[in-house]
Amino acid sequence: MNSRTNEPADLTNDKLRTRAVAAARGDAPFDILITGGELVDMVTGEIRRADIGVIGPMIASVHEPATRSDARKIISARGGFVSPGLIDSHMHIESSMVTPAIYAKTVVPRGVTTIVWDPHELGNVLGLDGVRWAIDATRDLPLRVMVLAPSCVPAAPGLEISGADFDGDAMAKLLSWPEISGVAEVMNMRGVINRDPRMTNIMQAGLASGKLVCGHARGLEGPDLAAFMTAGVSSDHELVSNDDLMAKLRAGLAIEMRGSHDHLLPGFVDTLNNLGFLPQTVTLCTDDVFPDDLSNAGGLDDVVRRLVRYGIKPEWALRAATLNAAMRLGRSDLGLIAAGRRADIVIFDDLTDFKARHVIANGETVAETGEMIKPPAALDPAPLNNTMKMDVLGVDDFRVPVTGSGNKVKIATIDRPRFTRWGTAEADVKDGYIVPPAGTTMIAVAHRHGKANSQPRVGFLSGWGEWHGAVCTTVSHDSHNVTVFGGNARDMAIAANAVIRAGGGMAVASNGKLDALLPLPLCGLVSDAPMDHVAQQFADIRTATDAIVDWQPPYLVFKALFGATLACNPGPHQTDQGIGDVTTGTLLASPILEVL
Repeated sequence: MNSRTNEPADLTNDKLRTRAVAAARGDAPFDILITGGELVDMVTGEIRRADIGVIGPMIASVHEPATRSDARKIISARGGFVSPGLIDSHMHIESSMVTPAIYAKTVVPRGVTTIVWDPHELGNVLGLDGVRWAIDATRDLPLRVMVLAPSCVPAAPGLEISGADFDGDAMAKLLSWPEISGVAEVMNMRGVINRDPRMTNIMQAGLASGKLVCGHARGLEGPDLAAFMTAGVSSDHELVSNDDLMAKLRAGLAIEMRGSHDHLLPGFVDTLNNLGFLPQTVTLCTDDVFPDDLSNAGGLDDVVRRLVRYGIKPEWALRAATLNAAMRLGRSDLGLIAAGRRADIVIFDDLTDFKARHVIANGETVAETGEMIKPPAALDPAPLNNTMKMDVLGVDDFRVPVTGSGNKVKIATIDRPRFTRWGTAEADVKDGYIVPPAGTTMIAVAHRHGKANSQPRVGFLSGWGEWHGAVCTTVSHDSHNVTVFGGNARDMAIAANAVIRAGGGMAVASNGKLDALLPLPLCGLVSDAPMDHVAQQFADIRTATDAIVDWQPPYLVFKALFGATLACNPGPHQTDQGIGDVTTGTLLASPILEVL
């Protein structure tokens, strides 16, 4: 659906308009007539009885109930609530570890009809070819996919090496493709604020294109936030507190309130309720949804459901997920059930569980009672294979060697998950290697894209609890190199080699044996196996990980494994090049500060 690149201009077709106008007048029958439902009005906030007539992909009439019965097909919405299709304003299909076709099959029956996809995971592994595959893979789906151009490949240049490098020229090329809807989240915040030439060129390419320029403004405030916005960024999904939400609403950013940080949502609901109205700049997004969560709970429908559970009005949650999102995206054809708009329509059973009984996308019935009418077309994933360009590793690759005769060293540590800071510790030296200090967890990152040495760079985390095994993942934002966490080198090697041999994915090892494996052979990020199969394997990884580490919410959680290498965020982060800090420009190839 997304590759109908003449959208929304397709609705201006003269023959379509002539048919729709005739049906609206009552001189011709509707193609589809939805009767007996309660319309959730996204403009007035009313819930009112109305019938809806559809011609082709267009809504031709919203009228008083039981006043028309002339239609080729009548759909009863009796007892249900009629809403525009849900719009996910920022997300990454790859985070669900399935192909676009499988993703569509999962979310469309739940009422999601449009997503805004940043395929920067594929871009970081396969470059322009990865983005082109993303476009082709969404071409014939019953899900509108607005694909964005990844802006940060890699996310932190100079601190990490990914599988590709998108500079200003590459961004201009991507933005020239008609299927590309804008610039995806700009994560190199410091580069934008400091007018680094590379990021300036990327930003200017986006502004010159006249398309969306989306942001990632975590932790920005005051002059830095103003500079970031003045450079051209117009949205943010990286909210960290209620005060942050208010500051960014006041600043005028489009807010993509995300469901992937559930612990923040109750506070956001309180903040919006205290305002007494829903700002038109508030939209909703999923950002990242793991496969078991997607399979069990859903996508954007789950975000709407949780917000209502936390106390927001259902009408507000739906408006954020429909009309507000459409306005943000510049899509005046979407987000509203009104004559002349596009017929993306969902009938929900209620406004609590939001179970979709009927889904119409672009004027066609695509799902009923939670099932697709026909399976989405899948693109051959072969171009995404064979991206693990490295050999298996040995136990000593996960130890830090020490040169010299000292028996102690002073090392740099990465303190705290998520909001990292520098720390130091003293460590013993045994047989020429550092003995991990008590209270630390090892993290190793190995380059896997064939553009640098694949020798792991090993660092030490503090505040990550006590580990009794190891986890390896190639889903490691955003360069997606091989990342291994562990309490000992033996288990780290076992987990890493299982992933390398699988062509990418995740593995857990403990007590010298492999406990769980999720193969992700497509870019080391995605499987083309069925949703329930991937969900179960991922759930097994979660269970196995829970057995080797005690989580401490809200920051030391399973999700922290995937963002620990996100070097574009403030503070130190381990990468394939060492410990990098984008704020200070520091890069330590080794954690050793001094041999004592």
